[in-house]
Amino acid sequence: MDVYEVIKTIGSGSFGQVYMARHKREGKHYVIKRVKTRDMEQKDLENTENEVRLLQKIRHSNIVAYKDSYVDREQYLNIVMIYCNEGDIYTKIKASKGKNFSEDQILEWLVQMGLALFYLHERKILHRDMKT
Repeated sequence: MDVYEVIKTIGSGSFGQVYMARHKREGKHYVIKRVKTRDMEQKDLENTENEVRLLQKIRHSNIVAYKDSYVDREQYLNIVMIYCNEGDIYTKIKASKGKNFSEDQILEWLVQMGLALFYLHERKILHRDMKT
């Protein structure tokens, strides 16, 4: 990660970790999904490579944008995505501490999700990991 400086861990899953990082030259923040590919079965490796190829093609205002990907010295695939400084809906729900959101806000989020899914489905892409 010579180009990026890791700031903090923001998540982890079955295949790897997710970090907030700063691009050393640009000074901008990004998210890096770091996936351990060394011990992956061939099918999982192919699926991961397909995910990267798909991410490279997707351009939509309601879908987090792909920036770059690379394999580091430790044989981890690093997928660099734009950092969303306002967080996701899950974070907003937690921060609300039980306070209800306005109907307009909920409708706005649903429209954004619907437009993003419509964009993907038009391209025959099925999103199998929807989260708040």
